[in-house]
Amino acid sequence: MANDILKGLNVAILVTDGFEQVELTEPRKALDEAGATTKIVSPKPGRIRAWNFTDWSIELPVDVDLDQAKPEDFDALLLPGGVINPDSLRMKPNAVAFAKAFFDAGKPVAAICHGPWTVIETGAAHGRRMTSWPSLKTDLKNAGADWVDQVAVVDKGLVTSRSPDDLPAFNQETIKLFSEARGRRHAA
Repeated sequence: MANDILKGLNVAILVTDGFEQVELTEPRKALDEAGATTKIVSPKPGRIRAWNFTDWSIELPVDVDLDQAKPEDFDALLLPGGVINPDSLRMKPNAVAFAKAFFDAGKPVAAICHGPWTVIETGAAHGRRMTSWPSLKTDLKNAGADWVDQVAVVDKGLVTSRSPDDLPAFNQETIKLFSEARGRRHAA
């Protein structure tokens, strides 16, 4: 992927404790390498803990406390999965409102694995073609989404993938989608 394709793009990564480690670190690395500026936004100040498949793992610093974060300061949103992280986020009205603001503004969003739980809470799953970890299939269908079992799905400004196994395709489609939004924040 070409370096600097995302230069000038500010990406919010909305997470809290229990995010799946590779679902944050690998997309973040790909976005950073493409020239984006990525910031971890969290309702938990200080540091957040990753989940690494079956156990707790690394801690990462929070760049912006959710209470201080402004969606208008970002061009795109990344929603990593892990079971604990999106289940916690979807119960926090300020996290749901933050994510919803991206959909309302027509900004691109990328969600992997269990990340679509947050998308469901925003109301943005309705009418979209999406994929996810298989256990979310019924949740997404009940929210009005057309669930499909594919590596990566892009529909109406949202890219979704099923699992860490899909990260290469997820990263590629995320960068492609996010590149279309480059500079939109400043043009508005």
